[in-house]
Amino acid sequence: MNLPPNPRALIEDLIRQGDLEGLLRKAGELHGHFCPYVALGVRAGYLALTELGIEQNLGMEEVLAIVETNNCFSDGIQVVTGCTFANNALIYRDLGKTAVTVSKRDGAAVRVALRADYNQGFDARYPEAAALFAKIVRDRQEPTPEEQARLMELWAETSAGQLDVPAEELFTVQPQQIEVPAYAPIFASATCALCGESVMESRARLVDGRPTCLACASAATYQLDGAGIRVL
Repeated sequence: MNLPPNPRALIEDLIRQGDLEGLLRKAGELHGHFCPYVALGVRAGYLALTELGIEQNLGMEEVLAIVETNNCFSDGIQVVTGCTFANNALIYRDLGKTAVTVSKRDGAAVRVALRADYNQGFDARYPEAAALFAKIVRDRQEPTPEEQARLMELWAETSAGQLDVPAEELFTVQPQQIEVPAYAPIFASATCALCGESVMESRARLVDGRPTCLACASAATYQLDGAGIRVL
């Protein structure tokens, strides 16, 4: 098997070409469906990268993205910027804002935030899609197969529609100089004395003098889910 040295070459070509539709298609592969906020994440990520003159990201923390929401927007950001939770380049701040700050390692950064007036006018621009979203997603009412299919159809249409809106109508853009975190440390592993599973030493606790994972130690842990960050 011969794997390419740069698996993001196609995405980076799309960025250089300004091919927003191509980038949106790639984001849909990750997100599972098309929706307007995935498209807005694509737009915001592309805008930040081009403002900073970034053409390549090897996923080695040379580019960082600080997202302020865990909604669909962040999947567009991850695909376009190449910053993900697993490569330690995606930082999550639980502020509940559709915004991202993309930064170089030297701290030169751009914050891109969705304009409140554009966000507030969304339902009026797409009333049928908004009504189906409210029923199926917000209120969790069981849709008919036709309603589910119609929502996916409308979401794809409205997603594509976000690519044509002038950027200044969508976002505020603020160049910044920020303090970036140090490179992610590499932690040694320990073996939990109770369950026998491997665990980062930084996440282990000593119980009766033996390393024990948080689950076996019944210690408090943090979880990020649809409601935000909470303590379990």
